[in-house]
Amino acid sequence: MGVQERRQREREARRGSVLDATRALVLERGFNGTTTKQIAARCELSEATLFFYFQNKDEIFLSLLFEGIEYTGRFLDELVAAELEPRQKLERLWHFYSEINDEHPEYVHLFGYLARPQATKQVTDEVRHEIARRTGDNFRRLAAIFAETVGQHRARLVADLMWGSF
Repeated sequence: MGVQERRQREREARRGSVLDATRALVLERGFNGTTTKQIAARCELSEATLFFYFQNKDEIFLSLLFEGIEYTGRFLDELVAAELEPRQKLERLWHFYSEINDEHPEYVHLFGYLARPQATKQVTDEVRHEIARRTGDNFRRLAAIFAETVGQHRARLVADLMWGSF
């Protein structure tokens, strides 16, 4: 194993610790109350070193957002593919969203915070499009699950109602 690989692993580990610190601070202080100075202190980094790993606070929050979207997408993919009765899929879906509230409340806070248009006004159009693409994929997965229970014609409406409640 070379120096390059070791440095890459260390960089990924440091980014992970920054994200962990950010999760904790967001739950303690909220998004607006969380600063890069606090994040750096929680990770035992200088603020300048923090900016070596992330350009700014928005990038940290966006990294958490993409993590949450991927987490949700993996579950929805598994549920779509599962050979379960539609009622069982709905029960698992409801349990999953309850689990997110309990085990990953930062995702729930982040989804709500970043749903506000002013929260993403500082990010590039490219990033906004990527958020829309990934969340759109998850919405389509959710609608596919509901199509099995309420039929294709009402699946989007029911998915909209559930999507809006979380």
